[in-house]
Amino acid sequence: MLEQFKVQPEDQVRVTEENLRKTVEAVFSKMGLDDSDSALGADVLVKADMRGVDTHGVSNMLRSYVTGYGNGELNSHPNWTITRETPATANIDGDRGLGIIVTPKAMDIAIEKAKNVGMGVVTIHNSRHLGMASYHALKAVENDMIGMCMTSCPPGVLPTFGAEPVLGTNPIAIAAPADKEAPFVFDAAMSAVAGNKLGLARRNGTQLLAGWVADHDGSPIMEEVDPPTPGYEGSASSYLLPVGGTRELGSHKGYGMMCLVDILGGILTGGGYGMSPGRPNFGHYVAAYNIEAFMDTKEFKRTMDEWINMLNSSKPAPGHDRVMYPGQPEHEEVIERTEKGIPLHYEVVDWFKDICGELSIPFSLV
Repeated sequence: MLEQFKVQPEDQVRVTEENLRKTVEAVFSKMGLDDSDSALGADVLVKADMRGVDTHGVSNMLRSYVTGYGNGELNSHPNWTITRETPATANIDGDRGLGIIVTPKAMDIAIEKAKNVGMGVVTIHNSRHLGMASYHALKAVENDMIGMCMTSCPPGVLPTFGAEPVLGTNPIAIAAPADKEAPFVFDAAMSAVAGNKLGLARRNGTQLLAGWVADHDGSPIMEEVDPPTPGYEGSASSYLLPVGGTRELGSHKGYGMMCLVDILGGILTGGGYGMSPGRPNFGHYVAAYNIEAFMDTKEFKRTMDEWINMLNSSKPAPGHDRVMYPGQPEHEEVIERTEKGIPLHYEVVDWFKDICGELSIPFSLV
């Protein structure tokens, strides 16, 4: 994560994984979820924080979920059902269930299908936010498979040459196992900057870089700018740009990938796409590829180690001491946060104090 999105040392309150997990489980329980779903939801959020993906951990997402359960946008007991199925595929109606609860279960189905026929693909419609996409992709890695996850999000990003946000940030995550090395994990929004990072920038009082956002008329802002104020959509810097920022720098590639996610994670689910029906609906796509169906799994993992070591041992550019591969920084963050605790902004800890008091939950976070 870039420095402007990290909680500054003077604003940090370190909490343990155990205390955070217990508190989050208790909050979900108060929202009406049963014990297993409360534990699952907490696992998705806390693992995001442990991996340093603060955008999709408790800081940004939990309060949003609490609001969603409170106003009825989220169903605490979704009767999710398989609406269409083949030996390798399935389509699920999520019944307004939170994606961080329904999507791991969909990936379990995809993994089981991959065990039987080599690969499994499951799409989900009528669902809600799924949290850190790599959480779901990594479930496949635990089974010596390659995992993939993508989600068609409500609109917030401009197409290349566009002045109206008609596409979501539409993240894609792919995870692959290695032998001795940490798994390869690519997890990124197809916008130049993830939407949730705007909230981190506002909280930290930092600016957005050139080429991340556009002005109210769709013109890319090519200088540093303050993040937009919530509730002022359509104002300067409130529109995100695709990966690349401008056509000259390759924004058509990010734009094209966002379209791909809308097709596979939206239209293919049968439940529409990001722009239609729009918020709060999300469409999801998960896939598991059984390595053994293609080649010897041990050989694949050994070759992954060789490939990872090739990347790690390549010559770094001036000003950098090493080359890393996708998933390595997050793996190292888990080690550090296990030892030192998870750094939450004091404003987030204050919110926890307030919500625990409101829900009559003993506050034991710090």
